[in-house]
Amino acid sequence: MTGESVPLEVIRRPELTPDALRDALAVVAPGRLDEMQVRKDEAFARAVEWQSLSPVRSWVLIWAGDIEIARRPDLSARYAWAQERLEHEDPALAWEALRELSAVLAEALEAVRA
Repeated sequence: MTGESVPLEVIRRPELTPDALRDALAVVAPGRLDEMQVRKDEAFARAVEWQSLSPVRSWVLIWAGDIEIARRPDLSARYAWAQERLEHEDPALAWEALRELSAVLAEALEAVRA
């Protein structure tokens, strides 16, 4: 054991498939299911129009990252802290919040790509 704390997770990390992501979102943020479907439909329409899977890959990574944040209380707390302060009247605090939000998003994406 290294002494590092392992973050508690609400659910296991889902596979990077549309069905697994939808099932995970239904647990961690069921109120966002309609939004997810709309964005999925848009991504698939762009994929056909562009004749590229890039929009679908982007959709998967965006939702996997959002689910990663929602399923991990450590990331979720940091994300909420940053969101609440993004438009703070103190520019230094707003910049700190922006840096923290960027760090949370990067950590979530790194985790789902691992």
